[in-house]
Amino acid sequence: MAEHPAYPVGLRLTGRRVLVLGGGQVAQRRLPALVGAGADVVLVSPEATASVEAMADAGEIAWQRRPYRDGDLAGAWYALIATDDADANARASAEAEQRRVWCVRADDADAATAWTPATGRSEGVTVAVLTSSPRDRDPRHTAAVRDAVVAGLRDGTLVARHHRTRTPGVALVGGGPGDPDLITVRGRRLLAEADVVIADRLGPRGLLAELPPHVEVIDAAKIPYGRFMAQEAINHALIDHAKQGKSVVRLKGGDPYVFGRGMEELQALAEAGVPCTVVPGITSSVSVPGAAGIPVTHRGVAHEFTVVSGHVAPDDERSLVDWASLAKLTGTLVILMGVDKIGGIAETLIAHGKSPDTPVALVQEGTMAGQRRVDATLATVAETVRAEDVRPPAVIVVGPVVAVGRSAAG
Repeated sequence: MAEHPAYPVGLRLTGRRVLVLGGGQVAQRRLPALVGAGADVVLVSPEATASVEAMADAGEIAWQRRPYRDGDLAGAWYALIATDDADANARASAEAEQRRVWCVRADDADAATAWTPATGRSEGVTVAVLTSSPRDRDPRHTAAVRDAVVAGLRDGTLVARHHRTRTPGVALVGGGPGDPDLITVRGRRLLAEADVVIADRLGPRGLLAELPPHVEVIDAAKIPYGRFMAQEAINHALIDHAKQGKSVVRLKGGDPYVFGRGMEELQALAEAGVPCTVVPGITSSVSVPGAAGIPVTHRGVAHEFTVVSGHVAPDDERSLVDWASLAKLTGTLVILMGVDKIGGIAETLIAHGKSPDTPVALVQEGTMAGQRRVDATLATVAETVRAEDVRPPAVIVVGPVVAVGRSAAG
């Protein structure tokens, strides 16, 4: 008998009875998708994994705690057979055939009337991958193909090459701490769909080289100010390009709302009637210390961490930071944009009661190829910065977690 490929089809199971036999690992993997499809799922199994049992307890599925018996397939539209009882599997499969119920066999794919494809989802698209022949069925291969297609949809490379979507407006995208691999998948997809990218110098610059040649890339630091202040000039550029019907990405380092002036730009866009999407990013205040082996919290050491901007000195009347209160905290203090002010910051913390021996770490160019970590104490940090020529961008971590990370790194 000639072999024929499986016929791909999308089953609409909302409100329809689906029978699952067996409550083990196969059911644990397949049940969430069936529940997500709105199916009326009935599980027949004497036992179940803790995760499957939790789904039953939550009312997501109906669980009949017994073995399979003839008649269980009555009224079912679809069945998943996944028990460790070969005889029960064969009998249930025969009943499914007799009742014309599409049936997946976890133990014997050749005896099944349906196969479960390797599936993935991205932005409203479901990708389902099946092999073309029963003889070629290899779950690892189909999963690899699925992953490649979904990754292309998520990062925009597949869409950009074949069916590029354009949404006029602005996306404020947090690019993460610098390593291009640490941007979110949504941020990467929007970047691939952009007509114009206005980028900060601390954004993931490596991603800009991947953009098609027609994409206009603008360095935010080099926008001519004219009658505008720097931020006003950036706002004006965002609004101007968006009102030309272009898809604009404002690519920022870290997260747009963590010392990134994201709200200022959002407010300016809203006032101009320009639609805006905000895509959160991995903030450097957590990721950079982590990349250098420093946990910002650690059981028994630090139960909180505080993130502050150090771009204004403690004795500057513009400072909004309560340094005296910070000195009394026992947790972790993370300082951004504070390399050139760290001497005055350290003196202020010590003056308000922080121990001069408190460990300090400075992580320069965190997550990038040039990352380096320099350790000191509050008493020595100012001189260490000068001696080691520590330069921005650098994240400063103050607190006992610095020693924890140092000891773990050996």
